[in-house]
Amino acid sequence: MTADYAPQGGPLGENRRKASSLAVGFNPALAGRAIRDAVVKLDPRRLTGNPVIFATWLVAALASISAGIAIAGGAQWSFALQIALWLWATVLFANFAESIAEGRGKAAADSLRATRVTTKAKLLVDDKTGTIVPTPAHKLGVGEVVLVEAGDVIPADGEIIEGVASVNEAAITGESAPVIRESGGDRSAVTGGTTVVSDWIKVRVTSEAGNTFLDRMIAMVEGADRRKTPNEIALAVLLAGLTLVFLIAVVTLLGLGKYSGVELQPMVLGALFITLIPTTIGGLLSAVGIAGMDRLLKVNVLATSGRAVEAAGDVDTLLLDKTGTITFGNRMATELIPVPGVRPDMIARVAYLASLGDETPEGRSILELVRAQGLDIAPPADAKVVPFSAVTRQSGLEAGGQVWRKGAVDAVLKSSGLRPEQVPVEFTNAVDRIARSGGTPLAVTENGALIGVIHLKDVVKPGVKERFADLRRMGLRTVMITGDNPVTAAAIASEAGVDDFLAEATPEDKLRLIREEQGRGRLVAMCGDGANDAPALAQADVGVAMQTGAQAAREAGNMVDLDSDPTKVIEIVEVGKQLLITRGALTTFSIANDVAKYFAIIPAMFVASLPALGALNIMGLHSPQSAILSAVIFNALIIVLLIPLALRGVRYRAIGAAKLLSRNLLLYGVGGLVAPFAGIKLIDMIVAGLGLA
Repeated sequence: MTADYAPQGGPLGENRRKASSLAVGFNPALAGRAIRDAVVKLDPRRLTGNPVIFATWLVAALASISAGIAIAGGAQWSFALQIALWLWATVLFANFAESIAEGRGKAAADSLRATRVTTKAKLLVDDKTGTIVPTPAHKLGVGEVVLVEAGDVIPADGEIIEGVASVNEAAITGESAPVIRESGGDRSAVTGGTTVVSDWIKVRVTSEAGNTFLDRMIAMVEGADRRKTPNEIALAVLLAGLTLVFLIAVVTLLGLGKYSGVELQPMVLGALFITLIPTTIGGLLSAVGIAGMDRLLKVNVLATSGRAVEAAGDVDTLLLDKTGTITFGNRMATELIPVPGVRPDMIARVAYLASLGDETPEGRSILELVRAQGLDIAPPADAKVVPFSAVTRQSGLEAGGQVWRKGAVDAVLKSSGLRPEQVPVEFTNAVDRIARSGGTPLAVTENGALIGVIHLKDVVKPGVKERFADLRRMGLRTVMITGDNPVTAAAIASEAGVDDFLAEATPEDKLRLIREEQGRGRLVAMCGDGANDAPALAQADVGVAMQTGAQAAREAGNMVDLDSDPTKVIEIVEVGKQLLITRGALTTFSIANDVAKYFAIIPAMFVASLPALGALNIMGLHSPQSAILSAVIFNALIIVLLIPLALRGVRYRAIGAAKLLSRNLLLYGVGGLVAPFAGIKLIDMIVAGLGLA
């Protein structure tokens, strides 16, 4: 999976296409909705959380009153009205930036609501007789069991207790390809609103109506209750402090004006105050945070809070549960090793026949391995399945006096009457090699004769090692957590490419490890899918639960990966770092902007009465009035011009922090200084040319 991967089917896929279009040009439907929301947000009660924009609202209201008085009194009102209108535009553009970011989440929520269907569940009231009572899905209770057959919509979140089926989860994940869900293991969780494509399953309901995974998804993507992160709060305090500093600076200009003989109207001072305070980052701060959560949605990850997204950008240590996260979770056949004198096709045939009646994942994997070799083996007509028994520790097939067996090595050798000295040394060496690598060897016999050994192993998911190498380059330390013995854990850790591992781990061990890492000042991310991972997911700074995992895991984590791909944490970390970098870049640009505007406007206002300031009036603005009006216009328009950057984010590169800081200071710091000089001068020429001031 690459960093750009995102399934394109289903409602979430549709929303991702809409979101992608916003990176280069606003989607008309979402932009129209955002404009309406921006007007609604003019309610001052909704702006009190943003001191910079609230101050702008107050000055805009006072400027409007001043303009109204000028119009009523027949005084020169054109300049006053223009100032008032552009100040209101500044507030509207800031609201629009937040609304367009929120609109992407709302569009996804609307698409998810469209997936809800009114359906009757097949409530199983008597398992023995198979009695079914049609029941509205919203009336199902926790613990009740429903039968879901091909073509049926799964009525509620639950766990499969019997059966195996192919399930279309496009309504949730956006992925059109059906997936297999079965009882037992880590693929037993199913989600309400998804559809069974083939076969049947019995599902025990695990969530109450109104509290399903789909309901929580809608709440997550709408972000209606999105709380500010610590970083946002700290930045808001900084912006409030800067606002106060510039308020004092502007008030002092009253005394300077009286001293120099320049009459400064309160409205002019108010407009100057707004152009100098950090309105750029103030107007874009919320949009940056919301856009970070939306970027996660584009890679099929739901974040319950902006705090989690922000923490992901500073993660130092990543803990991953092995089973179902790094590996597929079920032992799978990877190799058939014949004893000397036995042809490869012969061991393949015997292993196939011995596994025909084995319905376990291991048995099915043996059949798949043989079929992958291109062998077409027809089962005997009178075959009799010998099921696995804990006593014999073997399973197999019998037909026409022929006997095929596979099972634990010692059990098979004992039942075949083979003494250690009768076993080929090649067979013994293969068994030892498999055991040392953390795999499980199964002996195979035909009519009591030893044929070879099957290598079963917990298979590492494709691409995992390369992705962990990427994480290492990003400065993250990866730790695999498993209940396996140290030998098996070491083998899997080496194959997966993790930095360290914790073997024979209990839930308490996982929790203790996370607390130890946090005690050293590190931020910890945890990926898991089982109920035993829930405490660790809750303790971690970033808890990423797999959507296919247990209900307890999904509720404990603060992120849910809809694709159940543990390597998705790379995208999560990249989005978190991108959010922090974007916020820092825009803050740098905004503060540099304010410094430049201060030195661009003040000389133009006082140069007539204080000729010494002429040396600083490098812009040569037309007049004090045009200087103020041009600065107000630039102040409003720059927010609009930076909205695409706030939504798309500054591109993250895996380079050192010092180099990244230098790059951003150079690009956005210098850019923030240069842009106002060029922008205000251009607007001043237009304003003067049109006779607006």
